[in-house]
Amino acid sequence: MLREAFTERLKSAMRAKDTRTLSAVRLILTGLKERDVAARSTGNQEGIADPEILRLLQGMIKQRRESIALYQQGNRPELARQEEEEIAVIESFLPRQMSEEETAAAAKAAIAETGAAGVKGMGRVMAVLRERHAGVIDLARAGAIVKQLLG
Repeated sequence: MLREAFTERLKSAMRAKDTRTLSAVRLILTGLKERDVAARSTGNQEGIADPEILRLLQGMIKQRRESIALYQQGNRPELARQEEEEIAVIESFLPRQMSEEETAAAAKAAIAETGAAGVKGMGRVMAVLRERHAGVIDLARAGAIVKQLLG
């Protein structure tokens, strides 16, 4: 499903001569191709599944946010703006992210399910959240909530 969306967006960006979107989608497709090749070595000939693609996109967003901070420190607003534009393109492929309340509710359910009773159980709780809510939960925000609930 996501693969077709990437292809369609690439075609529409080419037709519209939208260089920023075209560049961002090409970066996504390159990252996807790298992951597909790596998956073939483990016997997966079809490429990675949509949940893994969502994790790839989230990783790309995280990298760009880190770059934005560095560009702002280096007084390079034009490069920071370019990264923000790429983030907007990448985010357009992601499903709606869980709200703060939804994240807290999911964290409470995961804590109850795993029986975690302290910060030592945080890894198990985060694993459950990552598995169940891949692509729709901000794991950094969820980590802070889980730590607060367990601490």
